[in-house]
Amino acid sequence: MHVSESLHRNLKTIAMPSAMVVGALLCRPLAGLEAASHQMITPTLIFLMLFVTFCRVSPKQMKPSMLHLWLLLFQVVMCVAVYLVLRPLNEVVAQGAMVCVLAPVAMAAVVIAGMLGANVATMATYSLICNMAIALVAPVILTFTGNGVCTFSQILARIAPLLIGPFAAAQFFRFVFPKAARWIGDHSLISFYMWLLSLLVIIGRTTCFIIDLHDASMSTELWLAFAALVICLVQFKVGRMLGRRYGDPPAGGQSLGQKNTVLAVWMAQAFLNPISSIAPTAYIVWQNFVNSYQIYRKDREKLRQSDL
Repeated sequence: MHVSESLHRNLKTIAMPSAMVVGALLCRPLAGLEAASHQMITPTLIFLMLFVTFCRVSPKQMKPSMLHLWLLLFQVVMCVAVYLVLRPLNEVVAQGAMVCVLAPVAMAAVVIAGMLGANVATMATYSLICNMAIALVAPVILTFTGNGVCTFSQILARIAPLLIGPFAAAQFFRFVFPKAARWIGDHSLISFYMWLLSLLVIIGRTTCFIIDLHDASMSTELWLAFAALVICLVQFKVGRMLGRRYGDPPAGGQSLGQKNTVLAVWMAQAFLNPISSIAPTAYIVWQNFVNSYQIYRKDREKLRQSDL
């Protein structure tokens, strides 16, 4: 048993970096497969893994808290501040950095946070609050900072199916088939492997986008990628600091650091300078390296505790 647990622990540690490497190497076949499915592979996997995770959560457990308020306040204020500071230096970099902060928490953050020991109900609550709040705030910010008019309905249409759908389906399942829902909740690690598959496809599509992008200078691309790295590290750090104040560092870190980068890329391409989408594209890579490191540290901690 110890050997199998050790193998599984090592697999989790290298799984996300390996998925990113394979996704980059197989970018063309993966992008073609996603196109053939009419862009439905990733949304389907996200829906299923959230369904599995939400089978563990009862609506009674979901309560807004001061942690949620501080996370959301930081996100909204910081995205505006980053744009205003960087705009005099480079408009495109300012837009890319801003959208990395503005993007709501990733749906999959609930899955990773659960693996890190966070309160899943806290994460699920913030996922709903944050995505709805950003759907209200983003149209205003993007209209003033971008080159087009963004509406609430446009953003809501992008997030609602993967925000409300899995939660509603899981609660229906908990009510009608409680034993099956309990079994699914007890085997929620399934959602991690679904996330790996979706990451494979996302990285493949991302790599193709970067390869096919010819309008940006190399220096601009590097500055956008560097800005995304700095913002990623800052958001994870600040999120964990806020979470620590309320007794849940992993929930705070994932809530603020792990972004819905697919939505961020779409917002950048649709309403900002399309080149600015390189920043959220790079953020995909950075946040998954951070997640891999966090999972590694969590597993090392568990191993030390089991040896005591």
